[in-house]
Amino acid sequence: MKFPSIGDIATKDLATVQITDTINKAIDVMLKHEHRNVIVVDNDKFFILTVLDVLDIESKTICLDEKLSKLNLKEVSTIDKKRNILDALEYLNNDIEYICVLNKDNSLYGIVTHTDITSNIDPDTLMDNYTLQDFLKLGKRMKWVSKNEITSILLTDMINNLFDNVVIVEDNKPIGILTTKDVMRLIKHREELSLPISAHMSSPVDTIINTSSIKDALVFVKEKHYKRVVVVNENGDIAGVISQKELISLTYAKWAILMKEYQAELSEINNLLENQNKEFEIKASTDLLTGLYNRHKFSELYLSSYKSMIQRHNDLSLLIMDIDHFKNVNDSFGHNTGDKVLVQVSHVLLKTLRNIDIVCRWGGEEFIVLLPTSSLETAYKLAEKLRINIESVELDVVGHITCSFGVSQVVEGDEMVSVINRADNALYLAKNSGRNCVKTENDLTD
Repeated sequence: MKFPSIGDIATKDLATVQITDTINKAIDVMLKHEHRNVIVVDNDKFFILTVLDVLDIESKTICLDEKLSKLNLKEVSTIDKKRNILDALEYLNNDIEYICVLNKDNSLYGIVTHTDITSNIDPDTLMDNYTLQDFLKLGKRMKWVSKNEITSILLTDMINNLFDNVVIVEDNKPIGILTTKDVMRLIKHREELSLPISAHMSSPVDTIINTSSIKDALVFVKEKHYKRVVVVNENGDIAGVISQKELISLTYAKWAILMKEYQAELSEINNLLENQNKEFEIKASTDLLTGLYNRHKFSELYLSSYKSMIQRHNDLSLLIMDIDHFKNVNDSFGHNTGDKVLVQVSHVLLKTLRNIDIVCRWGGEEFIVLLPTSSLETAYKLAEKLRINIESVELDVVGHITCSFGVSQVVEGDEMVSVINRADNALYLAKNSGRNCVKTENDLTD
C-alpha cells in the first residue's frame, strides 16, 4: 500500500490576490473564478478571504477600496508538497479546512482541502460494520431553520456563528439547504435578501439514511462532490449532518489496521501512526437514539469544563430536565412515539442552547446540560427559555408536552456528583411544585 504525496493530490486551480490589493479586487477575483474563497498572499504567509467574510464586510459597510491588509484575515497553515498525505491529518483539527501546499522555495504550489483528502481514500479500506448513527454528533456543526426564515437574518447568523451550511426543515424533514456555494450565488446575482429562505435554498436535499455505513457515506460525498452529508432516519426525519472531516477521522482506525499489515513498506510512517492513533481513536460517546452525548462523554467534558472554569475564573452551571408524565406518552401512544418525542425534544434543546453548551441524554426521559460561563441566574433564564420553547412545540401525535427543571451552580472544589445531586433535588422540588417549572438549588433553602 502506497499513500500519495501532498503534491499529488493538491488543487492547483487557485484564486489568489496580494495582501496589498483591495477588497473589491479580491471579490472580483472570487466571483470571476466562482470560488467560495480566495488566497491572500503576503510574502511567505498566506491568508484566506471566504464568502462569509465578504458577507460580514458588506454588512459592516466597510469601504471596498480598503486594502486587504486592513482586514483581520485568518492565516492558513502550510505544508511541503513532497510530504505524505498522512502528514496532513494533523491539520484536520484546525478551524480552517484548507492547507497551502508549498514548493521547495516556499512559493505557493496549490491547496489541499478535506475534499482532496477524502477523494484519495479507497472506500474498500473502510469499515462496513459501522454505521453513521454510531458516530453522528447531532447539531454540533449544524443549524436548521424553517422555510419562512428571512434570508438576511439567516446570513447574519451564519456570519456570527461561522455556520458554513444551514438545513431548512419542515415537519422535521429536510426540504432544502443553504451552503457557502449558495451564498456565492446570492452575492454574485445580488438576490433579494428580504425574501424567505425558501426562495433561495437549494432543493431537494440529497440525504443518506443513518443506517448507512461509513463506506457508503464516503462514496456518497465523492460521487456528489459534497462537503457533508445530511443524515435522516428511516422515517425521513433529520438526524444530523456529518462532514468530510469526521469521515476521515472515522476511517483512520481502519487505516491503522491495514498499515500494520504492511509493516515493511510503511516503516517510514510507523512513528507517525503511533503518535496519531490515540488522537483519532473512535470512542462511543453518543446516545444512539438522540445523537446527544452519553453519560461517559459528559463526565469527560465536565472535568475539562471544570478545569477551564478554575483557570479562567469563569462561572459554570448545570441543569437537569425531565419530561413530565412521559410514562403516559409511552402507555398511550407506544414506545416508538415516545422515542420520537425524545428526539424532537433533543432538537429543541440544541436549537435553543448556545454552541458552547454541552447537552447529554442522562437516561430515560432525563437530559442534563452543562452551561459554561453561566451564573446560576443565567442558567435559570436559559432553563426557563427551554421550558417555554418545549411547551410551545406541536409534537407529532402527542401534541404538547411540558418539562420540569432543576439548576445548580458549580463552585470550586465541587465534584460532579455533588453538583448533579443539588440539581436533581431542585428538579424533585419542581416536580412537587406542580411540574412545568424551573427550580434552583437556592429554592431548596427558602
